Amino acid sequence: MDETIVNVTTAKFNALIALVQQYGAAFAVKILSAIAFWIVGRWLIGFAVGMVQRALGKQKVDPTVLRYVGSAITVTLNIILVIGILGYLGMQTTTFAALLAAVGLAIGLAWSGLLANLAAGAFIIVLRPFKVGDFICAGGVTGTVTEIGLFATAINTPDNVLTLVGNNKIFSDNIQNFTHNPFRRVELKAQLSGAADWKAAAALLKQHIATIPNVLAAPAVEVEILEFNLVGPVLAVRPYCHNEHYWQVYFDTNRIIKDALGEAGFPAPMPAQTVIIQQQAG
Repeated sequence: MDETIVNVTTAKFNALIALVQQYGAAFAVKILSAIAFWIVGRWLIGFAVGMVQRALGKQKVDPTVLRYVGSAITVTLNIILVIGILGYLGMQTTTFAALLAAVGLAIGLAWSGLLANLAAGAFIIVLRPFKVGDFICAGGVTGTVTEIGLFATAINTPDNVLTLVGNNKIFSDNIQNFTHNPFRRVELKAQLSGAADWKAAAALLKQHIATIPNVLAAPAVEVEILEFNLVGPVLAVRPYCHNEHYWQVYFDTNRIIKDALGEAGFPAPMPAQTVIIQQQAG
């Protein structure tokens, strides 16, 4: 009786061990295969992304576009790879996909601001209102674009401060691109005395400003009366230059306005008031 029980127990134990060995070996093979698929898949993804970026690079596509395309392809292929490996292991990928969609919806609701920046960044890349290296005014910040990221754009201001501006704020506001056109106009003013000959002053300023380095001959320098105040006429002084020479022309023109008018003997513009005193007779 006891030997019969022992034999039955031993047989069941041996059957259990055989079953564990059978399924364990199959599961181990699947795990090793999944790891191999992951390694090979990651290598193939890197190879494919590199091929796409090299192909776009030969067509002289903007580096920011290359980073965007590379990131999008990498994320998409990694998700497909993970779903494929889970399907190979026997998991229900439809359930996983539904779970992924639910998680994506929750993240989208929680990070709506970030997703808005991401979408705006994609539109900036496609529509290209500016590119890296352009001098722009956007989102209340003026400076040189150093990077267009997934969520924010890096702008280096003239006082050498790196400022990150959300892409959605940039795309939903006005954008001024000072680099887009080949040249721009420098806007300055010159205050004259009411006793000064404004025509002679305008001719003198045109002559001297035209000799400033990097001032364009065409369009020609403009000097005209802009407005009047209590001191006298105010001249609009407008030379033209290429974008990279803007500040040099700006400061040199200010210097010329001061020096040329002073050396030519034009009266200094000073506020004056006429006081009339009347005395009653008697």
